[in-house]
Amino acid sequence: MGRVYNFSAGPATMPEEVLQQAAAEMMDYHGSGMSVMEMSHRSKVFQDIIDEAEKDIRTLMEIPDNYKVLFIQGGGNVQFAMVPMNLMKNRVADYIVTGNWAKKAMQEAQIFGEAKAVASSADKNFTYIPDCSDLPIDDNADYVYICMNNTIYGTVFHTLPNTKGKTLVADISSCFLAEPLDVTKFGILWGGVQKNVGPAGMAIAIVRDDLIGETLPGTPTMLKYSTYSEHGSLYNTPPCWNIYICGLVFKWLLKNGGLKERKRINEKKAAILYDYLDQSRLFHSTVRKEDRSLMNVPFVTGDKDIDAKFVAEAAEAGFVNLKGHRTVGGMRASIFNAMPVEGVQKLVEFMKEFEAREA
Repeated sequence: MGRVYNFSAGPATMPEEVLQQAAAEMMDYHGSGMSVMEMSHRSKVFQDIIDEAEKDIRTLMEIPDNYKVLFIQGGGNVQFAMVPMNLMKNRVADYIVTGNWAKKAMQEAQIFGEAKAVASSADKNFTYIPDCSDLPIDDNADYVYICMNNTIYGTVFHTLPNTKGKTLVADISSCFLAEPLDVTKFGILWGGVQKNVGPAGMAIAIVRDDLIGETLPGTPTMLKYSTYSEHGSLYNTPPCWNIYICGLVFKWLLKNGGLKERKRINEKKAAILYDYLDQSRLFHSTVRKEDRSLMNVPFVTGDKDIDAKFVAEAAEAGFVNLKGHRTVGGMRASIFNAMPVEGVQKLVEFMKEFEAREA
């Protein structure tokens, strides 16, 4: 059927231009006579690739000089452990639990010390973001942790929590590079790249200098941010291909107007889908309006059989990976950066036709 509209939550759709460039360079990268998959990570040609990738993400996100950009093997579950192992000096951390990933991160931190939920939206199946203006932050807390955009439940922090002076750490995996973000408001921003940036198997951590260096006793070498910082993410063989593809995505974003333009396009895409859901007689959003994500849009009909029928018929029509997460049910459209506006428009057209038949 050729290229489909892929609404997967991750690994997710990639910019076609990036895929085409990677294909063109597959056998011979810039006259090296090798694929990026084959070249030494100690070579000048790869050093140029990683340097360029770091330079471009710094430009895109306006990352200040006192923050390091670290390319780290493994995805979010590795970061769930790295954050406490590198930051939990007092063995105390406060977590805002707005979904599965924040909950898993908190459970991982509990291995190393006292990690507790100071706010949660579990009471309504994570369909909203709790009020975080006056939280019971522990005086000894080493940091406050959020998952900024909740891939499964389709919520996002539009307002950052009041951490009462404590370091804010954010998992930005599913809203990575979706809009401008003030890096200085965070101690650490990290994201698995497989949703909005590149192939699965790597995270990028943006870490303020003063948070690097002191780790919990027994922290393995490869779980210290300092190992990556001191060696330019080249202490060992890094995920070279991932870094290369992420670098191509950064260039694609820069060429197409940067993060301000990306936000405009993402808001346009989300509005097309939410506006339809808000007036549909068959489909409805599961998320409180003011907390809706631009990236992940869960929706349901209220009838599991109709949901299943819709997912099956949509796949036949070229709209794939729309089945919702088991904890929400129904459907979920992940409309990351690389999903074109046209893809969302065509999905809504298909939903209208389906509604006309079923409602």
